[in-house]
Amino acid sequence: MVLFAGQGDARRSMSLLWRAKEAKGGQPAGKRSAPGPKPALSVDAIVDAGIALADAEDLSALSMRAVGARLGRTAMALYTYVPSKSELLDLMYDRALAELPTDYDLAQGWRSAVTSWAEDTWEFYLRHPWVLQVSQARPVLGPNEYVALETLVRLLYATELDSAVLRRIVGALFHFVRGAAQTVTESRLAAAATGVSDEEWWQSRSSLLGEVVPDFQDRFPLVVRLETEGAAPHTGGAEPYLEREAKTTFEVGLDVLLDGIAASIDKSGR
Repeated sequence: MVLFAGQGDARRSMSLLWRAKEAKGGQPAGKRSAPGPKPALSVDAIVDAGIALADAEDLSALSMRAVGARLGRTAMALYTYVPSKSELLDLMYDRALAELPTDYDLAQGWRSAVTSWAEDTWEFYLRHPWVLQVSQARPVLGPNEYVALETLVRLLYATELDSAVLRRIVGALFHFVRGAAQTVTESRLAAAATGVSDEEWWQSRSSLLGEVVPDFQDRFPLVVRLETEGAAPHTGGAEPYLEREAKTTFEVGLDVLLDGIAASIDKSGR
């Protein structure tokens, strides 16, 4: 399931994200314009309820009615503060990003700081798997999204590499961490949706390869070698197979990426 941000009214969405004054009327975004007692609802309360709903059930369950039910209100009551589900999704995504740490110490060097950033971002995605369902093709352009970007850029400027190179490194790191975490979250979704665990699925399918493809080893010798020599040892525990593989891939892949950055620094002579 892929959802695209920025599908609501552009001015209204941006005003809500940045808590700016509305272009007309001078009212703060997300506030009532009519006189009366202070409302019990707020944009923040609605967004928090939306995040709690998505954390519990994923974005397929998100609707204004469902969020309203969590707050003991009707969907119509929410529209005074958040115009539609589209704006709500933008606000939820940006609000969730506020959890990400920003204060990384560069005293031990850029590599240690970027490693901590990647690990924190990985854990964030696993806490909020629905965030990965929001496409990066059209970013939210909210304050916390920019804070997250600023954080990584600050760490990478410590490498003293040129901005043109760092721009691509930033993209590579975000895509890598996001993709690695997505393997875990989709594995969990698959088990929940099908009722079949990773182990059961792999065993039932892979055990048939020798039967339906008796010359498998002859046809794919390098794949067999890779699986035989490159498989990570199972150290025990109840962690599902695909999650274990994804975590190892994340750790090894991150080291390789950081080695590449270090090589770029050496090549630049800095």
